Amino acid sequence: MNSKGFKSGALIAPVLALLSFLILACGSEEPQQLGGSQLFADNCARCHGEMADGTNTGPPLVHRLYEPGHHPDFSFQNAVKNGVISHHWEFGDMAPVPGLSEDEVTEIIAYVRNLQRDGGIIR
Repeated sequence: MNSKGFKSGALIAPVLALLSFLILACGSEEPQQLGGSQLFADNCARCHGEMADGTNTGPPLVHRLYEPGHHPDFSFQNAVKNGVISHHWEFGDMAPVPGLSEDEVTEIIAYVRNLQRDGGIIR
């Protein structure tokens, strides 16, 4: 017992149980991708579709044009920060997306890249 009357290690079992629960509750998806998913839904899905498959107002990001070799990650950062003049599609220019940090855009990019992987666009 320590000076406060607790047995040494008495809190270890409950803490480990809580950690195990949190790990199981999160599943196999990485926390970054969970954040990216929500950030995408909140900031991008209206134009680019819920699964980045496009809408009538914005192009699909799960498309070969947006693979890393043609649109590297920094191009997404630039698009969010500065907007984009329409050059591949007839949707019009993309306005900057205010209020997103560089780290948040990095999370969105990771989410989009995962969707591209799932769609067979990248490996």
